[in-house]
Amino acid sequence: MSNDVDFDLSSDQWEALRTLRNPASNGRLSKAYLVEGLVKLGLVVINDGVPAMTPAGRKVLVRGSGRLLDVAA
Repeated sequence: MSNDVDFDLSSDQWEALRTLRNPASNGRLSKAYLVEGLVKLGLVVINDGVPAMTPAGRKVLVRGSGRLLDVAA
């Protein structure tokens, strides 16, 4: 049995998650509300004021989204 949860993230949220994969030198994203939403989902944590992807966030990013595949097709 799988305990994976399929997240229905907006394209902006996916972009923010991808950005956190290789964070900028200042660790800031242009849209703080996106980070807050990802924190609520447990995909991102804030360490010393800097957002960082959680293991769950990495897993979701690697797995991707069926919806994103539909958009790309």
